[in-house]
Amino acid sequence: MSKILKFTQFSFRDLIVAAAPTVLTIVGICLLAYWLVDPAPPRTVRLGTGQENSAYEDFGKKYATALAKHGVKVTLVPSAGSSENLRNLKEGKVDIAFVQSGSTNEEAAEREGLSSLGSLFVEPLWLFLREEKGKPPITQLTQLRGKKINYGAKGAGSPRLFRQVLELNGVEKDEVQRFSLSNTPATVELLEGRIDGLVFTSAPEAPLIQMLLQTPGIRLFDFNQAEAYSRKLPFLTHVVLPQGIVDLGRNIPSEDYNLIAPTATLVARDDLHSALVDLFVQAASTIHSGAGWFQQQGQFPSAKYTEIPVDPEAAKFYKSGPPLLQRYMTFWLANFFDRMWVLVVALGALILPLSKVIPPLYVWRIRSRVYKWYGQLRAVEQKVEEAQEATRMQVYEEQLKRLDEIEELVNQVSIPLSFADGLYGLRSHIQFVRKRILFLMGEASPAAPATVPV
Repeated sequence: MSKILKFTQFSFRDLIVAAAPTVLTIVGICLLAYWLVDPAPPRTVRLGTGQENSAYEDFGKKYATALAKHGVKVTLVPSAGSSENLRNLKEGKVDIAFVQSGSTNEEAAEREGLSSLGSLFVEPLWLFLREEKGKPPITQLTQLRGKKINYGAKGAGSPRLFRQVLELNGVEKDEVQRFSLSNTPATVELLEGRIDGLVFTSAPEAPLIQMLLQTPGIRLFDFNQAEAYSRKLPFLTHVVLPQGIVDLGRNIPSEDYNLIAPTATLVARDDLHSALVDLFVQAASTIHSGAGWFQQQGQFPSAKYTEIPVDPEAAKFYKSGPPLLQRYMTFWLANFFDRMWVLVVALGALILPLSKVIPPLYVWRIRSRVYKWYGQLRAVEQKVEEAQEATRMQVYEEQLKRLDEIEELVNQVSIPLSFADGLYGLRSHIQFVRKRILFLMGEASPAAPATVPV
């Protein structure tokens, strides 16, 4: 009969088993909090741009390139312009879009769940007119009565703005022959002489603007009352197109031109992920921060010049710059750690109370290896006590053999040294029961007294 006892310094396996329910509970709750409380940003976003050859289209491509570096695909959604972009935002057809200031107001934007990511650049109201031989140039908008003017395509921002400007001059809408062509076909019509003028609202970078400024026979209208317009319509700014800005060598334009200009803003739906808001604003700071024809270095992007409430994440960027982690990490890695605060809160709430359960479970699991044999030992005692006089000696002998079996199995139990007292206590109790049975056997057979082994 083997007397070798198995001891270990520590039972790592038992610790794992004891801690498993707690660990799984913590992991499960953390994963649930991670994905439900603050989901990961989507990898695709829809950006409403503008017409072909427009500044909106050109800038949209730049945003797509900038966000592609961070693994976010920007799908460009063309439109007639600002008004259509605003409608597409309200209907959920795009997630973010270029919108001209003055297109809506604060109450309407809040009601529709829209927020501004900041103003990007000024986009003057360009009124190009065909020069007529032998006639003086048009210097007042009242002189447009009876003229054929292309206001811009339906859905663009220029028709609404130009109507407001004409109303300030007392020109009724039926006094001007209105056309609603897109920018490119309208330019063709102007050059062919089939219309007298056309209206854009666009940044000067637009190819059509650059071309018309250098086209002989086409003259830009000078809003010499620009300051008054900016007072009447607060969303407008008075800007000046300097002499020679297009081509210094050819002195184009040959004089300063006063223009009135709304600002282009990035407008997003409230459900656009905050991480994507950060990406767009950072891209805007790269694309629009330089000096231009109508802006100083660093003037844009800005939280100013917009009547739509600025998104909190964008406002934070304009105040403090990009998030700290994104200054040193990739976008996705920084976003992951930024969202880890959810896990920190969950872990802080769970680890301390649940960790108090693990030590008692570990102790119970170790001691249960010893305690379960006490049930076997008690069963032996019961059978000895219940033995009938006729079969008493047979029962005693059977239970002695059962005790040998129990002792053999107990000696094979592996147990940490810190719990050895329990194992030695069990072995001493086995010996105690064995001595008692031998004593009873001696009483039952006086002719052959039992000897009790030491």
